[in-house]
Amino acid sequence: MHLKRQKTAVNLPIPRKGTKYVARARSHINNSIPVVIALRDMLKLARTEKEVKKMIYQNLIKLNGRIVKDTRESVRLFNILEADKQYLLTLLPTGKFAFHEAKDKNHRLCKVIGKHLIKGKKIQINLHDGTNIVTNENLSVGDSIYLDFNGNIKKKEQLGKGKEAFVFSGKYLGLKGKIELIEGNHLNIHFKDLQKSTQLNKNQIIVL
Repeated sequence: MHLKRQKTAVNLPIPRKGTKYVARARSHINNSIPVVIALRDMLKLARTEKEVKKMIYQNLIKLNGRIVKDTRESVRLFNILEADKQYLLTLLPTGKFAFHEAKDKNHRLCKVIGKHLIKGKKIQINLHDGTNIVTNENLSVGDSIYLDFNGNIKKKEQLGKGKEAFVFSGKYLGLKGKIELIEGNHLNIHFKDLQKSTQLNKNQIIVL
C-alpha cells in the first residue's frame, strides 16, 4: 500500500517532489519508516523496490535480529536494521530520521511506556516501539532498557537526576542533555552544547 508523497510524515528524509506515491509503513505510520525507503532512499543499498524485494527473498535483511519478510515493515526509533552492517535508526535536530552504524551490536534501546500485571502474577512491559516483554525486573514507566535480539534485558537505566537523555519530540528534538530535576511529569534538562536548561515533559525524552 502506498501514500501520497505530499501527505508523508515530515520526518521521512525523502524529497518533497518526485513520484506521486511512496511506500507506507505497515504500522506506526507517523513514527517509523518502511524497510524499502530505509534500504533504497536512505542507505542506498538498493536502487529499486525490486532489488529490495530480492534482498528480502534471500533473507539478507533483519530487523532487531528477525528476518524481514515485507518491504513495508516498520523500522522505529532506535531499532536495529541489518543489511551489510547493523544500522541504528535515530532522529536528527532537523526532525528527520537518519541511520548510523550501530555501536552496540545485537541489542537496542527501548523506553518503558507501560506495565501491566498478567496471568501468573507476571509483569508485562510495553515498550516505545510496540514490543511487549514479560519480566520480573523492577522497572517503572519512563525507564529505559537495552534489549537483545532474544528479548533479554542486558542493561537498564532508571529515569532520574543526573542521567543523560535523548529528546525525540518538540523544539529540542534530536539533542542530548542531562536531567537536572524531575517534578511530576516534567523535568529540567541541561543541554551542554546550548549552554542552557529547559523544562520538558517525560514523554519527550528517552534515558540513555
